Amino acid sequence: MSASPIPGLGEPPGAQRLGRARQLLGRHFGPSKLRVGEQECAPYSRDASEAEGVPPLAVVLAENALDIELALSVAADAGVPIVPRGAGTGKTGGAVPVQGGIVLDLLRFGQIKEIDRRESLAVVEPGVVLAAFQAAVASEGLFYAPDPNSRVGCSLGGNVATNAGGPRAFKYGVTGRYVLGLEAFLVGGQRIVTGRRTAKGVTGYDLTSLLVGSEGTLAVFGDITLRLIRPPETRQTLLVRFERIADAARAVTAVVAAGLVPSCLELLDLRLLGEDVRNEVGAGPGQPEALLLIEVDGDVAACEALARRVGETCEASGARDIELARDAETRDRMWAVRSNMSATLRRTARNKLSEDVAVPREALVELLARLEGTSRRNAVRSVAYGHAGDGNLHVNFLWDEPEEAPRVQVAIRELFEHVVALRGTLSGEHGIGVLKAPYLPLEQAPALVGLQQSVKQTFDPRGLLNPGKIFPSAAVRSG
Repeated sequence: MSASPIPGLGEPPGAQRLGRARQLLGRHFGPSKLRVGEQECAPYSRDASEAEGVPPLAVVLAENALDIELALSVAADAGVPIVPRGAGTGKTGGAVPVQGGIVLDLLRFGQIKEIDRRESLAVVEPGVVLAAFQAAVASEGLFYAPDPNSRVGCSLGGNVATNAGGPRAFKYGVTGRYVLGLEAFLVGGQRIVTGRRTAKGVTGYDLTSLLVGSEGTLAVFGDITLRLIRPPETRQTLLVRFERIADAARAVTAVVAAGLVPSCLELLDLRLLGEDVRNEVGAGPGQPEALLLIEVDGDVAACEALARRVGETCEASGARDIELARDAETRDRMWAVRSNMSATLRRTARNKLSEDVAVPREALVELLARLEGTSRRNAVRSVAYGHAGDGNLHVNFLWDEPEEAPRVQVAIRELFEHVVALRGTLSGEHGIGVLKAPYLPLEQAPALVGLQQSVKQTFDPRGLLNPGKIFPSAAVRSG
């Protein structure tokens, strides 16, 4: 099967269809739920990525399932694109309207409908903010593990749409592991319910797993049923310093090979940071190239034993020193280093692009070596950090002057080529969106891309739902 374009990804809708959509939206939604002004709509042409979209014709501020149904029916009736959006924290342009049309903002649709302690599950609306949900679950003595760095602002609907991860994914897995069922709406407004509330079930195709990570291209989410677990009794946090980043990567491999399972195993590349920034992030004296931030959890005895074995493994791999957090204040300081890494790097250059890739953990050392070669060959600065326990690194390219931008684009493509050659993947947790769409054929064969496009056509025959995402078509990048 050869890849073929999805219908509807060609020219943006003409004036007649836009006029029809505007008329229908005005009929269904009042001023409290509809934004049509140029200034009001302009912010919805961007998200947290570098993608630049087209200002939408209108923005629908959905507050319930009926609003979603009506907005999707308008899109189908008028034949205009519609783009679902959560908090806009995505890093690959997944919520950016590349053809204008309608943006369906789901943040107001944000109630926690149920937390069932007996069955260890919750039912939430898509606009619920992750941090608020985690706090509510914790107050009931339960635990929801996925923890992307954007948790204070990102929405659960967006997390499901991108199958978001985070540092704890090494032990606890990504969002998809916790999604039991979905209420979903197709273009036109048809409602389907997938999945279950039971601990297990294999009735029919697993459409829930298909929808998780589909980046808003197949359906718009309503109620989301999530699995919860019991919280760990305690945790210990270690900050490990390495003279060489290659030794830090080898330590990650050694920890995994020894069968040790910390809850988090994070790598931070310090090589391009100035002395003041190094002091800020806790690099300590000397010039260590890298830090590992490691956290273990469980009961008290298991925690102490695991922390000791992880520390010994790091020392055998060349660790210079290990700092153990003795109190919550020290632990928070250590995690602030990791949480603020992106912002820290932004202060070191006028421009920054971050690429989220993953390779087999045994290939981490080789990936870092190839990245160093790519940076040197193209005269581009690069820094890698992230979820090394999963082989998932956020590779950041930094530059100051406009004439450097073409070299950055060459370096990005080389990075993706290296990742695929090392049997890795283009995205560990951010998704493909619009920015990585041109590179999809590097990893996936035409037959596989074509099969996925056929699935897209089944759900969305006219290509109206979040067009331009995942598949090579209208990918754009600013700068």
